[in-house]
Amino acid sequence: MKASKSFSTRSLTTKLMTTASVGALLLGMTAAAQADNWRYAHEEYEGDVQDVFAMAFKEYVEENSDHTVQVYRFGELGESDDIMEQTQAGILQFVNQSPGFTGALIPEAQIFFVPYLLPTDEETVIEFFNTSTAIHETFPELYAEQGLELLKMYPEGEMVLTVNEPITSPEELRGKNIRTMTNPLLAETYRAFGASPTPLPWGEVYGGLQTNILQGQENPIFWIESGGLYEVSPNLVFTGHGWFTTAMMANQDFYEGLSEDDQQLVRDATEAAYEHIIEHISGLADESLAKIQEASDDVTVTRLDEEQIQAFRDRAPQVEERFVEMTGERGAALLEQFKQDLEAVNND
Repeated sequence: MKASKSFSTRSLTTKLMTTASVGALLLGMTAAAQADNWRYAHEEYEGDVQDVFAMAFKEYVEENSDHTVQVYRFGELGESDDIMEQTQAGILQFVNQSPGFTGALIPEAQIFFVPYLLPTDEETVIEFFNTSTAIHETFPELYAEQGLELLKMYPEGEMVLTVNEPITSPEELRGKNIRTMTNPLLAETYRAFGASPTPLPWGEVYGGLQTNILQGQENPIFWIESGGLYEVSPNLVFTGHGWFTTAMMANQDFYEGLSEDDQQLVRDATEAAYEHIIEHISGLADESLAKIQEASDDVTVTRLDEEQIQAFRDRAPQVEERFVEMTGERGAALLEQFKQDLEAVNND
């Protein structure tokens, strides 16, 4: 059986590493800049999707230039909010952060948490990310307002709910504390689904599930497997309500200060990493689920049928309305563009 990644171990590791790592990073900034050593942080563990993307980016850069890329994984420089702050401050050159956290900075990024907006079919989702006007034209402008150069948005996997007991309806979620990222719209989604949304940073999730402070959470299957969440939240429910999306970006001042050749290098490395990650996620959910089922006899898997899904889908419009209330005219225009982009993909 896979060794448990306990809450206490995660917390201790984060506390011990964060202060020392940030200090060392700050001390090395001048020398690193002279040596063209680019610093890149993401939100996941070694071997997870963001890490695979980052390592593919690093490999391309180092094979095609004299530059080096230092990759920092979850906890080494803090949690997601910490690495974003470090990127905006210029301490880091690159960061990978989910719109689930960026939503506090860029409210429109919360659109990825409108339930049942994105399809669940992997091929259709990838085609949407490849062709969407909203992703390729609108979002770069929104990120630029925050001093960020948006280089790539990409999907990681279908979102799956884990709970303390199997559920098949919104009524069965009533009274359950479901962990959400610190994202107002995601909280609104689970409120609409009947649950009690409980925003918490990642480092507190395993312990919260273990002690029953939380009765559930949502994540892609690979992260449920990698983080050992099935050990303390063993009932997996496929509701079909969305995909986990992430974004890779650069500090804009850094990027604009690069030579034309280095800007092209960054773009080429990003495209190479994207092509690699799209291939990587194909079949990843099935592989991760098989690992979970092999590791634990307590795991149950519930795939909602169309009638059961419809009971959740019927609650999505109120989340759309809340999104528009939060984001105003720009959010309404973005939502309309999203729907046009999805319609174009579905009509191909």
